[in-house]
Amino acid sequence: MRRVIWIVAIAAIVVAFAWWLAGLPGTVSVSLGALEVETSTALALLGVIVIVLVLVALLRLLGWVLGIPLRIGGWRGRRRRVHGDEAVTRTLVALAASEPGGARREAARARKLLGDTPQTLLLAAEAARLAEREDEATELYRTLAARGDAALLGLRGLFRQAMTREAWTDAARIAERAEEVHPAGAWLRDERAQLAVRTGNWAEALRLSGPGASRAALATAAAQTEPDAATALKLAKQAWKQAPGFGPAALAYSSRLRAAGREVKAFDVIREAWRASPQPELADFWLGFVEDPLLRVREAGRIAAVNPEAAETHLMLARVCLQAGLTGEARHHLDAARSAGMNQKRLWVLLADLEAAERGETEAGRAAQRDALRRAATAEPDPRWHCETCGTEQAHWLPACPVCHTAGHITWGAGRLALPAG
Repeated sequence: MRRVIWIVAIAAIVVAFAWWLAGLPGTVSVSLGALEVETSTALALLGVIVIVLVLVALLRLLGWVLGIPLRIGGWRGRRRRVHGDEAVTRTLVALAASEPGGARREAARARKLLGDTPQTLLLAAEAARLAEREDEATELYRTLAARGDAALLGLRGLFRQAMTREAWTDAARIAERAEEVHPAGAWLRDERAQLAVRTGNWAEALRLSGPGASRAALATAAAQTEPDAATALKLAKQAWKQAPGFGPAALAYSSRLRAAGREVKAFDVIREAWRASPQPELADFWLGFVEDPLLRVREAGRIAAVNPEAAETHLMLARVCLQAGLTGEARHHLDAARSAGMNQKRLWVLLADLEAAERGETEAGRAAQRDALRRAATAEPDPRWHCETCGTEQAHWLPACPVCHTAGHITWGAGRLALPAG
């Protein structure tokens, strides 16, 4: 209805204008050389309007003709973008399917159609990396790093390559550039923390570690490598506070306390760690400073008092008692360790040593030793330091696994066997 009203209104305006135009008085004459034209004012105005309309139409037609090359170029450009987007999609699919040949071919086609945009350069670099063409990937990453709008993409690729080939100096330099380009990036923080772990910069790794990291392990490692005694003591205390039952942290803290002359506090740290998680290295550290065998028994008893029922406690007491010649006490504690559920190789080996010390080379003594060693051969494996991530056994505690490079996952216990590579 509204449309009809508009049509009627416009028609009325046109009719009124024509009526007004037809009623204009006077004439208009035009002389062109020998040609002279005279007409009414209404027709003259109508002629001017027609001429203007014709000129406008001609100008528009001329503009349309002149714009044909631009329209053809735009049409071609749209086709190139469409085909380029299709090539980008196919490159992504080939990368996801780990098809290096297809990925490189489609990435090259995308660059040809769309030009060297950040997207096409990154896809070409990833395709080259998938095809193990590291030199080609490096050049593409460098091209990206030189662009102001995509520098982080190139720097990230270069950093990853440096980490893979273990070029720590190059990785550190690239990380500094990435920090300038994109400060406080979460990705960069994690990568720099990993770099610090790989290079043994434990203070830096601790500073950059996130909430999921084992800060006790990192603080322990930082304390062990810190040359300043006061700073090392603070780091060791931080590690022990975060995990009182973590043996390496307790050892690092107690050793720093002992070096500072705080013997009583050092002993309290060892006792607290033994209460939470008894480990042979804790007792070995403390008793290693006591030379007299009977005094060692006394010191071992002081440690054992905080966790007297643990199998590890009885095994520790059995060892020091045997070293002091207290074979009866040693046998008592070995029996107590067995009653507490321990059935490990080291228990039976210690029992064999006890039989040799107590019965000597008698027939009964040799028979008892053979029986203990047979049991040792089929007993449970002794606890050891091992990586919880890959299962690799270590001779001693390390802040990071040298095989899988995971930080804070070297633990003491039975563990699991490492699977062979491949």
